[in-house]
Amino acid sequence: MNSPAAGDKSLSTNIRHELFSLAILLLAVLGFHSLIAKPFYIPSESMLPTLRVGDRLVVSKYPYGWSYVSPSLDILPFINGRLFNHLPERGDIVIVRPKDQSVDYIKRVVGLPGDRLAMRRGILIINGVPVRREAAPDAMIPVDANSRCDKPPYIQRRVTGDDGRRYCRLPMMRETLPNGVSYETLDLMARETDDVMPITIGPDELYLLGDNRDDSADSRIDAEHHGLGGPVRMESIGGRAEFITFSLDGSSSYWDVKTWTSALRRERSFMSLRPEKTDE
Repeated sequence: MNSPAAGDKSLSTNIRHELFSLAILLLAVLGFHSLIAKPFYIPSESMLPTLRVGDRLVVSKYPYGWSYVSPSLDILPFINGRLFNHLPERGDIVIVRPKDQSVDYIKRVVGLPGDRLAMRRGILIINGVPVRREAAPDAMIPVDANSRCDKPPYIQRRVTGDDGRRYCRLPMMRETLPNGVSYETLDLMARETDDVMPITIGPDELYLLGDNRDDSADSRIDAEHHGLGGPVRMESIGGRAEFITFSLDGSSSYWDVKTWTSALRRERSFMSLRPEKTDE
């Protein structure tokens, strides 16, 4: 018959084993998120029409190597350089955390090291050549709790579809970069950010833009106005957006299981975020 002391010792040993197992599991999850891939939530409309508020993404960590922003926990100070550095391709959608900031942004790579970049009336100019832009069919984005379409410049673009639902009808332009990568952008009105003075991108820098050119705090916007403050260093790139796992319209409740499926935007599940590439 076991003594009380032996029982206490056995219980203590079991607790230690459980805590050790939990610690190993936590380290494995953190390691996976830091080195391989992690989930990412879209909180803003800066990447419309490509990304919508409520999209959940998978971001891969390894395509460009690793830097001080790679760990899931914000624990490292700024460190120059990347381990196994690889340059992103034009058109990649990347996660970026600028130096001295603690917020992650999601933007598209349009300018690479050494490029001479400018914008005139919303037209991107790379190395003296205007990027090709063509009118695309209007985006018809359903109005919901996450896509409200209730502020300028969107509110005046609310329409009722043939199905009786309310939509945000947004005119799109298809932009094609010099490497043949193409994607849709929004440019709804004339703004001061439609013009960017020529700038030469540094040897370890990238120029990033949001697809929603009128509502994106990107490389055109200074840090005081919550933008990227110009080209960003390669070290600030945290990973590449790969695909949407699922997307919610904002009507779900954690406590009401029935709303989990009704809030799902089924057409967006497992949508690839790797841009199309055409022969140039």
